[in-house]
Amino acid sequence: MARKTIGERLAQLEAQRKTLQIRLSKQERAIDTRRKVLIGALVLHRLENDRDVQFAGGIAEWLRRELPKFLTRDGDRDLFDDLLKPQANEPSIGDIGNGSAAS
Repeated sequence: MARKTIGERLAQLEAQRKTLQIRLSKQERAIDTRRKVLIGALVLHRLENDRDVQFAGGIAEWLRRELPKFLTRDGDRDLFDDLLKPQANEPSIGDIGNGSAAS
């Protein structure tokens, strides 16, 4: 069998490099997605279960203020309707920290 030329070997190495680069990019996207999911899960958990009304209310107020600027598609906004609108049992922003919010 004839030996590959330097050009053929370089082409083969370049193809391997491209394949590895694609795998690395896919792995990095998966890690990034997992981090986002975990941070989102933490925020939602704190909103739903935190007994510190001031902390949870602060997160809720921050989300209501920042999410509308961040979400650009109507479908994305629809996903967060429950967070963007104050709930009946949630203290109003004025009630947080002054003792009138229920624990």
